[in-house]
Amino acid sequence: MMINPKDLHSTDRRSFLKKSGIVLLGSTLAYQTGFGSPLFSSTKSTIKVGLIGCGGRGTGAAAQALAADPDVVITAMGDVFEDRLETAFNALTTIDAKRVKVDKKRKFIGFDAYQKVIDSGVDVVLLTTPPAFRPDHLTSAVHAGKHVFCEKPVAVDAPGIRKVLAAAKTAQEKNLALVSGFCFRYDLPSRAVFSRVLNGDLGEIKTVSTFRNGSGNWTNPRQPDWNDLTYKLRNWHYQNWLSGDFIVEQAVHSLDMMSWVMGDKMPVRATGTGGRQVRVNEMYGNIYDHFAVEFEYANGAKGFHFCRQQEGTSHRNSVDVLGTDGNAMVNVGTRYEISGKNPWKYEGEKKNMYQIQHDELFASIRSGKPMNNGDFMANSTLLAIWGRMTAYTGQTVTYEQALNSNVVLGPKIEDYNWDLKWDNLPVALPGATKII
Repeated sequence: MMINPKDLHSTDRRSFLKKSGIVLLGSTLAYQTGFGSPLFSSTKSTIKVGLIGCGGRGTGAAAQALAADPDVVITAMGDVFEDRLETAFNALTTIDAKRVKVDKKRKFIGFDAYQKVIDSGVDVVLLTTPPAFRPDHLTSAVHAGKHVFCEKPVAVDAPGIRKVLAAAKTAQEKNLALVSGFCFRYDLPSRAVFSRVLNGDLGEIKTVSTFRNGSGNWTNPRQPDWNDLTYKLRNWHYQNWLSGDFIVEQAVHSLDMMSWVMGDKMPVRATGTGGRQVRVNEMYGNIYDHFAVEFEYANGAKGFHFCRQQEGTSHRNSVDVLGTDGNAMVNVGTRYEISGKNPWKYEGEKKNMYQIQHDELFASIRSGKPMNNGDFMANSTLLAIWGRMTAYTGQTVTYEQALNSNVVLGPKIEDYNWDLKWDNLPVALPGATKII
C-alpha cells in the first residue's frame, strides 16, 4: 500500500489511521526523534507501557509510543471487549512484534481491566477509553505512581473535572509526567501562530471565534447477543453520560484552542443554545447535533464557539482571533496567518502532532523533568462541559456554577457490570432541563 506523504501531517487522527494504516504509522515515524542527544545517552532503560482502551485511538497512541522511543515496550493491554483488544494487539505486533510483549496473562478484559494494567508493573499508561472513565482511571494511575498519556476530553461532568484537577496536582507532587490528548498544543503551525498572539502581535484580544462543523459519526448496529449496556458502550459517543455530548467529545479541541489563545484564563460566564434537528432517531441516544455558545471574560473579551455534526452540511474547523492591532486566521491544516500591524504567515515545517505528543512525553520522562498538562486539560474540558450546561438549560451559567456543579451523568465506576441497567436521561429541553 502506498502512503501519501501529506497524510503524515493530517490533523484528522481517524482519517490518518483509516488512510495509512497502523503499520505504516509505525514504520514511517519510528526513530526520527534525535536519540543521539546526551538526554538519551545515559538513560537506556526500558520503559514499559500499558494500554487502557484498545479502540482505534488507543491503538494509534500505542503505535506512537513505540515510535517515540526505541526502548519502549508494550507489556499490558486492557479493554472491556476482547475483540477490540485482540484487534489492537494484532495491529501493534505487525508494527514491531519484538516490542509488543503482551502475553495472555497481561491481556485484561472487563471493567476492572484498567486497574490490572496499572498493577502489572508498567511505567506509563495510555488512557484512551470513553471519556466517562477518564477521571477514575487517571486518579488510579497517578496514585500508583505511573506516568500518563491522557486522551481528551478528561471528564464528562464537573465532579469528574475536580477529580482530574486533584490527580494533576498529585502527579506534580510525585514528579510524574501527565501529557494531554489536546493535540493542537503540539502542532507546529498552531504553536507558531498562537505564540505570536500571546506575545502581543495582535495587541489586546477582543474576540475569539471557533468553528467545528462536520458530518455525523459512526454507528454500530445492535447485535442479537448484545444487552443494552453492550449496545451503549459500542456506541458510547451517542450517550452523554459516556461522551459528554459531542461538544465535549470532539469540539472540545476548538475550545482548547480558544483557551490557549486567551492565556488559559477562564471566562466568567457563558450563554448558549443547541439542540438536535437531524438526530431524532433513538439510535442517537440523548446527544445534540449543534451548539452555539458565547463565553465572556473578565476584561470584556468574548469567545464564540459553534459546532455541529450533521450529514450533508459544510465543514469548517477554524479559529479567528481579533485584536486591537490585527487579526489571526487559522483554518486547521491549511492556513495560519496574521494580518494588521504585524503581518505574518506560517511557512515552516509540518510534523504529525499526535506523534509529537508522545515524543515530548517520553523525552520528558527520560530527562527527569516530566511534563504536566493537568491544569489546561481540565480547564479546556470544563469549557465544553460548561457550554453543554448552558445549551441544555437555556440559562446563563457562571464559572463558579459550572465548576462546582454536583451533577453526575453516569454510574460510579465501581458499579459497572454487565447486568447494570442505566437509562439515558431524556434529551435536554432548554428552559425545562435543570442539569447544573
